[in-house]
Amino acid sequence: MVTILMCLVIGVADGDTLTVLCNGSKQVRIRLSEIDAPEKRQPFGNRSKQSLSGMCLQKKVKIKPQTKDRYGRTIARVICEGIDANEEQVKRGMAWVYDKYVRDRNLYSIQDKARASRIGLWADNEPIKPWEYRRANKR
Repeated sequence: MVTILMCLVIGVADGDTLTVLCNGSKQVRIRLSEIDAPEKRQPFGNRSKQSLSGMCLQKKVKIKPQTKDRYGRTIARVICEGIDANEEQVKRGMAWVYDKYVRDRNLYSIQDKARASRIGLWADNEPIKPWEYRRANKR
């Protein structure tokens, strides 16, 4: 049986990370599974955060947890008012399919459509994948 949590989004850190309030009291940090949004200092980093905020902030959401990451965040698919936020961020050109962790292969065709339409981050001629940006900018 798949666990589904009903929570309220109380914060958006960036284009793929939310803070939610579950059961009225427990704050949980959620990392959207299978996608990776631009870092804040990257082009489209702020727009990606704004996109996720507009979709989910202060809304009740369904969370389908998959695992936890090394930072203790719950990795999950998130449904905001009937919209799959993970998929929608890719569709809007606000996140990449995270090759290393993708399970839903349909995300690639959604990403291909966004790229072909030059939507969001795909408006740049050579957008840099967030995982490559992080590797290049380690302090």
